[in-house]
Amino acid sequence: MATYDSNTNSDGMQDKLVSLRRTSKAVTGGTIFGFSAATVVGNGKGKIGFANGKSKEVPVAIQKAIEFAKKNMVYIPLNGNTIHHEITFSFGASTVYMRPAPEGTGIIAGGAMRAVFEVLGIKNVLAKCIGSSSPINVAIATIKGLSSMTTRDYVESKRGISLGKPSKD
Repeated sequence: MATYDSNTNSDGMQDKLVSLRRTSKAVTGGTIFGFSAATVVGNGKGKIGFANGKSKEVPVAIQKAIEFAKKNMVYIPLNGNTIHHEITFSFGASTVYMRPAPEGTGIIAGGAMRAVFEVLGIKNVLAKCIGSSSPINVAIATIKGLSSMTTRDYVESKRGISLGKPSKD
């Protein structure tokens, strides 16, 4: 079962719980239960981190996941409050499709993708999850897809040409 909580920390970072699972292990004396939590952490301005945390208690697992996510942050360049271009990316059996949207559209996405967009600072995007809807795989596919996005300036410098004025959609 997936739950979605949001907190803003004193350092300006937002964190969202993407997935919380109860695990069990059969041993000679009975069954041992544990918890696994997956969180995304972002500053709302293009930095995001994702991590899993495991423990015997829920709060400890969530706190571990948040700490690991803060250590594994990456920067993703944004085009205002949307993305630069269409992206399709797969991770495991999950495929995500993301498309930039005009101002006022909002976040048209569900579950783990919505959590990633909210902590990243994206406010206008159209997105769809195809295949497996596993929250962990969807979050990883979304972050890796956004990391693979290229900007107009990068393409111009890489090719050594000027692409001219950007068109208004």
